[in-house]
Amino acid sequence: MIEVEGLAVHYGGIRAVKGIDLRVEEGEVVCLIGANGAGKTSSMRALAGLLPAAAGTIRYAGTDITALPVHLRARRGISMVPEGRGVFPRLTVAENLRMGAYFRTDSAGIAADLERVYGLFPRLRERRAQTGGTLSGGEQQMLAIARALMSRPRLLLLDEPSMGLAPLAVQTIFETIRLIAAQGMTLLLIEQNARLALESSSRGYVLEGGRIVHQDDSTALLASPKVRAAYLGA
Repeated sequence: MIEVEGLAVHYGGIRAVKGIDLRVEEGEVVCLIGANGAGKTSSMRALAGLLPAAAGTIRYAGTDITALPVHLRARRGISMVPEGRGVFPRLTVAENLRMGAYFRTDSAGIAADLERVYGLFPRLRERRAQTGGTLSGGEQQMLAIARALMSRPRLLLLDEPSMGLAPLAVQTIFETIRLIAAQGMTLLLIEQNARLALESSSRGYVLEGGRIVHQDDSTALLASPKVRAAYLGA
């Protein structure tokens, strides 16, 4: 589905990502874990097209998209749920969701997908006339994921979906992420809760200082003494 070779991302003179290789196969759930400042979000933003690649290649569905603008990546099926959610605070829930389908013209399909996301997140149906800025943090995260799904993505990028949420909201969000994955969606996940990320994915990559230092299936990473000591509090 997506394959990265030698990806580097720079902020001025700061080398945030230093030549990483990773891949996500169709139907997989893969996570990136690491400490703050390890380069996780920079990597994901480069995949989405929100940051330019200073070096390396990004291939999606067999095509080089390294220089492709973000809006064209979205049209090809890459959708990102950003850290901090990024809902439109003055638009209603329903208007936010329709913004997720901004480049679509299939009215019947959009209506069907609205019903689908309301089925995934019944709270959003209840709040559909409420503005995004008045929702709780958990409801805003539901809205951000639902809005991304409205574009009918083939690859969904999730950046810190549990950040700032109460435990019950985190549980609800991850139950839905697992349901979406079970329905065949391809997911790349960044999550501050490394245990939760690994338990929700099939494979994982560990980033330190802008480099991938370890990769394996999630079960092996959960059992790794080094990973447990560094990221799982064991």
